[in-house]
Amino acid sequence: MGADGPVRLLTFTTLYPNRAQPFHGLFVERRLRRLVATGAVQARVVAPVPWFPWRSKAFGSYARFARVPSVEDVDGLRVTHPRYPVIPKVGMGVAPSLMASFVGRHVRNVLRQRDFDLVDAHYFYPDGVAAARIARTLRRPLVITARGSDVNLIATYASARRQILRAAEEAAAIITVSDALRRKLLDLGVRDDKITVLRNGVDLAEFRPDEHAAARVTGRALLSVGQLVIGKGHDVAIRAVSEIPDARLVIAGDGPLRRDLERLAQSCGAKDRVTFLGQVNQEALLRCYNAADATILASAREGMPNVVLESLACGTPVIASSVGGIPEIMTSEVAGVMLEETSPDCLREAILKVLRSTRSRSLVRAFAQRFSWEPTIGAQVALYRKVLADAGSRAVP
Repeated sequence: MGADGPVRLLTFTTLYPNRAQPFHGLFVERRLRRLVATGAVQARVVAPVPWFPWRSKAFGSYARFARVPSVEDVDGLRVTHPRYPVIPKVGMGVAPSLMASFVGRHVRNVLRQRDFDLVDAHYFYPDGVAAARIARTLRRPLVITARGSDVNLIATYASARRQILRAAEEAAAIITVSDALRRKLLDLGVRDDKITVLRNGVDLAEFRPDEHAAARVTGRALLSVGQLVIGKGHDVAIRAVSEIPDARLVIAGDGPLRRDLERLAQSCGAKDRVTFLGQVNQEALLRCYNAADATILASAREGMPNVVLESLACGTPVIASSVGGIPEIMTSEVAGVMLEETSPDCLREAILKVLRSTRSRSLVRAFAQRFSWEPTIGAQVALYRKVLADAGSRAVP
């Protein structure tokens, strides 16, 4: 790369959409696509996928891995999906080693085909740890982005924490999507001068108020978005809405807890007022935000959730847990309500407060305009250039 030439990235992450999992890791893909659109960055994506031999749906979620193509061209980006072995339930401690060993050869082949300046890894464990080993072998600087559960949850395990700290020490720079994650890394012992906070942004042209996007749901409409997994708070939302007689809840997302949540809605007497949409595309999600009176995010932990930003950009207020980077977004009552505790009673009171509010959707939208992508993307390009300049200066005898 010349002084004014584009930064050539090798983006390394298991969190990237593919043909079999089109909604997987959209938050990584959206940021990278905007970086490339500036012309200041070129990118090649290596998105490892666990090896699995059978495609039949009888094998459940593992079969999706077998259906992921080896290579895709998506919006002008070449994305490859090398395989690596995974040992279910007992393999977390060795996952980075297996990933680095089996994917490292593929990365070296990519390097022979097209040179790159630095390795851009997303999610600290196992992705960032494996990327650190690969970058060390290839003598390329490494930037790791921490995104949420990798630091909030996985780093609580001693073996993973040791590996995360070693990767952090080897990285030229670390990005966190919230200041809350920065503080978590500091608590773990990561050096402050390595960490830069670059929050997620929202596409204000894509997520916008649209009166004609969908017909209003009869009664008061509430929306809960996210995977149907432990910790996302859909159960809390169901229990709270069941106690508001004319309220309806729409849940957008899918996952292993769907049947449990459907049974919960029935046991709460709210079966007819809770709708499960499953996984929805972006166009359908836009309609959902616009049809809702409020969006609920009752998570136990978060990084910097796109759900909050997208809802606000559509003019829809948010009721959210005070966890992770959410307090960094919800800095005004215009945005909605943060929960004092994540309980059905507290959420029910917050819902009623928002529904009684006279705030206009246009005010919520105006508040969201401070979260555009432009400042984040500019700062990220500048960080990459600084990393390369520092690496170049160290290479001078």
